[in-house]
Amino acid sequence: MRSPFARRLISVVAGVAPILIALLCVIIGVLPLNLPGIASIGPALTLMAVYYWSIFAPLLLPPPAVFLVGLVQDLLGGGPIGLNALILLAVCGLVVNQRRVFIARAFHMAWFGFMLISLGVAFVSWGLVSLFNMSLLTPAPFLVQSGLSIALYPVSSWLFSRVHLDPAYRA
Repeated sequence: MRSPFARRLISVVAGVAPILIALLCVIIGVLPLNLPGIASIGPALTLMAVYYWSIFAPLLLPPPAVFLVGLVQDLLGGGPIGLNALILLAVCGLVVNQRRVFIARAFHMAWFGFMLISLGVAFVSWGLVSLFNMSLLTPAPFLVQSGLSIALYPVSSWLFSRVHLDPAYRA
């Protein structure tokens, strides 16, 4: 039996957890790791968070929050302002629109969906960054990031589900 205050506090924390997790993913993603090449080609943690929460709890990570998270990523990451915000909003919209395909299926279907989204994001990002720089960049870093993200998605999904399904968040 929890007090009304404790229940309310847990409810507020549960309500903002996806936003805080997505912002934490942004911060982790921009931290210098001092590993050769990994700083520029780390996994797309924020994309993983937006994808997961757009399937399993879209009301807890609404489009305005996704835009804010993407904008923070743009500002901290040093890339073109608005690029990640635009891409994450597009992913959120696409996934929320198609979430019925993923919600009742086995995990491998959600992972396959993430693979398609991640590869699509890699090519769109490559194209937009090339356009922004007015030169055709090599797509290799974008594809490596996508590959790392696809490989790590099961781990991130499991971690996100620990928060999402934690009994402490239940009334």
